[in-house]
Amino acid sequence: MNQQLIDKIKDLKKEKKAIILAHSYQNIEVDEVADYVGDSLYLSRMAAQTDAKIIIFAGVYFMAETAKILSPQKKVLLPRPESGCLMADMINLKQLRDFKSKYPNVPVVCYINSTAEVKAESDICCTSANAVEVVKSLEAKEVLFVPDKHLGSYVASKLPTTKIITYSGYCPIHHNISTTDIIQKKEKHPDAKVLVHPECPDNVVKLADYVGSTTGIIKVCKESTHKSFIIVTEKGVVDRLKRDLPEKEFILINDNAICKDMKRIYLEDIYESLLKEQYEIVVDEKIAQKALNTIERMLKIQ
Repeated sequence: MNQQLIDKIKDLKKEKKAIILAHSYQNIEVDEVADYVGDSLYLSRMAAQTDAKIIIFAGVYFMAETAKILSPQKKVLLPRPESGCLMADMINLKQLRDFKSKYPNVPVVCYINSTAEVKAESDICCTSANAVEVVKSLEAKEVLFVPDKHLGSYVASKLPTTKIITYSGYCPIHHNISTTDIIQKKEKHPDAKVLVHPECPDNVVKLADYVGSTTGIIKVCKESTHKSFIIVTEKGVVDRLKRDLPEKEFILINDNAICKDMKRIYLEDIYESLLKEQYEIVVDEKIAQKALNTIERMLKIQ
């Protein structure tokens, strides 16, 4: 660990009245300078509550956009502007409008893992933690769910009286996890509990002892008296659990559960971004206001 670089970043934070947010999928070294670590919505809400002038978001593009939408008066910087999200890129404004046109007057629930313009075109936002409650709150017979078909399918399994019409998007990292991965890991670790993110396919979710968000998975591991867990989500979660709970065993589902976009940012990138105040996130005001309304509708039901 480059302690000199860490100290420089911390000094710059004080000088520029900045705050650093790190998503749980980031390289673990980023935690050394982060003020908050967690999922994207939690991080954006923490940023909105502070008096920081600059927000450095160690995550991907849609997360930094969400932070800007919730904190329009603050400067939001993304240390590596090419840090994107393959799932968020699977639907744009035109594709969403085409999807909506096939189902007139059906409300749209938009996963937080989406661009600002997609949020702006939707009726209400959701996270993986509250998706079921959000859809339930609409009291609708039919709901359009974008962009993650797997999270939409999970919601449908919990609300059998609501017809969930899903878009065909997905997170490639979770989408490519198979039942074979779980079966093989269980053979080697028969006493381990299987904790699965709902972005995984149905057949994988069915093999879980617990299904939940990144935050939910971490919470279960901390509070459970169990000692061994198979973690069915991105590697960054396992890295942090191993660091924070060394007395317990955490098994990553497979070696491919790594998001390259989330792993682009290093301490050097954060330093350069903060020093030069570069790669600022800008969201069109009209789009930002509509997207904010979508997010605020969600926050009211939590």
